[in-house]
Amino acid sequence: MTRSREAWARFLATRVVGVFVDAAVVALAYLAAVALRFDFAEPTSIGGWGAIARSYVTVCVVHLSSLLVFGCYRLAWRRIRGVELPRYVGATAFACAVLTAMRFLMPEVTLSHIRPPYSITIICFFLATIGVVGVRVLWRVYWTSRVKEDALLERNVKHFDDTVARRFLAGKTVMVTGAGGSIGSEIVRQVAAAGAKKVLMVERGENALYEINRRMNDARCVPLMYDVNDRGKMDALFAAEKPEVVLHAAAYKHVPMVEMNPEEGWRNNTEATRGLAELAKAHGVRRFVLVSTDKAVNPVSVMGRTKLAAEQAIMALNDAPAPPSPHSTTSFCAVRFGNVFGSSGSVVPLFKEQIAKRRPVTVTHPDMKRYFMTIEEAVSLVLQAASRDERAIYTLDMGEPVRILDLAEGMIEQAGYRPYVDIPVVFTGVRPGEKLFEEIDVSERSAYKTDMAKIYITKPDVRS
Repeated sequence: MTRSREAWARFLATRVVGVFVDAAVVALAYLAAVALRFDFAEPTSIGGWGAIARSYVTVCVVHLSSLLVFGCYRLAWRRIRGVELPRYVGATAFACAVLTAMRFLMPEVTLSHIRPPYSITIICFFLATIGVVGVRVLWRVYWTSRVKEDALLERNVKHFDDTVARRFLAGKTVMVTGAGGSIGSEIVRQVAAAGAKKVLMVERGENALYEINRRMNDARCVPLMYDVNDRGKMDALFAAEKPEVVLHAAAYKHVPMVEMNPEEGWRNNTEATRGLAELAKAHGVRRFVLVSTDKAVNPVSVMGRTKLAAEQAIMALNDAPAPPSPHSTTSFCAVRFGNVFGSSGSVVPLFKEQIAKRRPVTVTHPDMKRYFMTIEEAVSLVLQAASRDERAIYTLDMGEPVRILDLAEGMIEQAGYRPYVDIPVVFTGVRPGEKLFEEIDVSERSAYKTDMAKIYITKPDVRS
């Protein structure tokens, strides 16, 4: 059975369950209405409890039919909204009108087992409306509380001891490039929280720089609208501010875009990194950290090759003689990890936009898998790696890869919709430069384990 057919089968099953729940709600409402009308005594004047039980069949059929006619069973309980309430109220009001008309058209007492009295019908209308809407609201509250975005990663989000990183960063001047991006802005936040003396927020995008500056609202965080490709301005910045740590997150990260613009990708990802690293060495920066990617492992895309070349460029500087300087030699390292959940370069924002607009969710291939971390996890580990002494390429242990199709379906469900029923999933084909599986490997064959959780040192013979 295909996923689409399975989804429709589950949908029909949930609708059946919904009908039974509504039948129970109407039963309780009708019973309560009778009890209130007859002061909780047996309604002997209309035939006793036996007649009430028989008349419930009519009441139930009318209410369920009204909910069906008004389209209430096409709505997802876990996404009930205020704009949908008139539909439910309209259905129960219509049921009340039908039952009232039946009582008017069939006044004979002998027919009391198929049409309830006016007063009971009115009371039942209010109670049934409250009950039908109430169970849906309660289900939405329950669903919202139990489903968190991080749960889509299919693992527990880790929180790491950042004592060493905080001690390393405290009191230092730290330069963060790409400070307005998803990763860069979180680096700025965590570096400032660690007690840095000054955070140089280097970002060439005006809007992105404005946003991170507004969010930080911290005199220690200095917004600098610089392009890391401008060697002259960056040289002057190093000379003026004398940063002790550089966290280089500025890069082009979208594989298809870099694939279509290879020269610009090389200039921004490789040459800019090389130039920035050379300046860091010339000005005696203590630690230079390149935020890299799992796509640098056996790269098939232009983006992956530019990041691998950037890694090789900074690692070569570790072995090069230092220029004349009173400062200690700069220590260079790179940190590789996979996709950051919710970052601007991941599929998550795209899926959110498609779901919000009720458009088909596009997945390139049903077997496509990627490694994911939350932004907070990834940056925390980057800063821990920065605090270490090794001149190495670090690889982060990202757990098991997540199937993109499962992620898409989970996000649709999390939004309160049903995959393939409310929102279809379509496959668009693997794009140029993409792999079905990335190749992060932290086994003993490829990496050395450090004394910090999730941080491994890539062996030199498997770096490329």
